[in-house]
Amino acid sequence: MNGPGMDGPGSDEVARYSDKYFVKTRAIIERFGDCRVTYAVFMRRPVLCTPRLALDWLRSIAAERDTSFDVRLMHNEGGWVGAGEPMMYVTGSFRELSDLETIFLQKLGPPCVAAFNAYTMCTDLPYVGFLGMDARHCAGAEMAEMMAYAASVGSNRARRERNAKGFIGNANDATAHYFGQSKGLGTMPHALIGYAGSTLRAAEMFHEAFPADNLFVLVDYFGKEVTDSLAVCERFGDLATEGRLGVRLDTHGGRFLEGLDVAQSYAVLDRHAPDAIRTYRTEEELRWLTGTGVTAAAIYWMREKLDEAGFPRVKIIASSGFGPSKCKLMASVAAPIDIVGTGSYLPERWSETYATADVIAYDDVQRVKVGREFLFPAAPQEAAPGQP
Repeated sequence: MNGPGMDGPGSDEVARYSDKYFVKTRAIIERFGDCRVTYAVFMRRPVLCTPRLALDWLRSIAAERDTSFDVRLMHNEGGWVGAGEPMMYVTGSFRELSDLETIFLQKLGPPCVAAFNAYTMCTDLPYVGFLGMDARHCAGAEMAEMMAYAASVGSNRARRERNAKGFIGNANDATAHYFGQSKGLGTMPHALIGYAGSTLRAAEMFHEAFPADNLFVLVDYFGKEVTDSLAVCERFGDLATEGRLGVRLDTHGGRFLEGLDVAQSYAVLDRHAPDAIRTYRTEEELRWLTGTGVTAAAIYWMREKLDEAGFPRVKIIASSGFGPSKCKLMASVAAPIDIVGTGSYLPERWSETYATADVIAYDDVQRVKVGREFLFPAAPQEAAPGQP
C-alpha cells in the first residue's frame, strides 16, 4: 500500500502516519505490559460535534485488530461543544489505542470547526441556499470528504434551529450524498465562457448539452454582468419564467460590477437598505457593502436590473469570499441572494482545528497531567450505543 485511502490508513499502515512517540509508546507497552486506559478528547475553541468520520475509522481499526473500544460520546452529532469541554471519552487497551491518536485527531478537529462555520453562515442567511464549492481548496480527497461531511452537519443543525435552507448540494459527485443528492451540482467555469467566446454562447452550449438541468450562468467574464445577464434571460425566456435560470456573480475584487462605482453603490443601498450606510462599519464591511467585487450593492443592483426587465424569477447566485463574516454582513442588509456558492467555511486559521486527547485513567485510576483535571468525567463511563 502506498498511502491511506479515502477512509484513512488501515491498521498495518498506522505506524507510517502516526507521530513516532506514539509508535514507540506502543512498543514499550508491548514490552512492559498492557493496561486499560481512558482518553478524554477535546478542542480549545467552541465547535460543533462532528465525530462520524473519526469514529468510523476507529471502528474499522478495532475490527482489524480484533478488539473493541468503548466510546462515551458527550454530545450528539451537530451538538454545541464549548472550548476545553470533553467531546468524548474513549476507553480500551492502551496497546491498541496508543498509536491511533494522530490519525484520529486529524479526522476530528477540522470537521468540527468547518461545521461550526457552515452552521453560522446558514443561520445568518436562513433564506439562502448554499452550494459547497470547497473541493478545489482542499488538500486532497480525504480533506474534501471531511469538509463536505462538516458542511452537512452544520447545515442540518441550522435547518433544525432556524428552518434555514442550508446546503442544497455541493460541486462533486463523490460527496454529494452528504447533502441528499446523487450527484454534484454546477454548470460552468470561466474557462467554458472563454472557450465559447461569449457568455450567451456558453449558455447555449450548456443548455444543448444538458437540457434537463437548471441553467446558472457566470456573467462576469467580459465585465458586462448586467448586459450579458439580460441577453441570456432574453434568449432563455422560458427557463426564466419557470425559475430554472440563474446568474452567478463572481466579479473579482479589482473592479466594480458593470454600471457601478462608489457613488452609485451608495445610491443603490440608500434605496434598499439605508441603515446599512448610516451606521459604523469597519473598512472590510464597507468594502463588502459598496466596494469592488461581489458586494451588497452589486447584488441589489443586479436584482433591480433583472426585475426592471421583467425577470423576477431569475435567481442570483453569489460567490467570491462568502465566509462567516461576509454572510453576516449580507444578512444585516437582507441582500437578495438566492444561492451562495462557497468554500469559505473551511477553517481560516488551521491552528484552531487542533483536537487534543489526554489519557485521564489507567486501569480505572484517574491520573492526568497537572492543569487538565477538568477532563475527569463527572459520571461513570459507559459506551454510547452503536459506537466502537
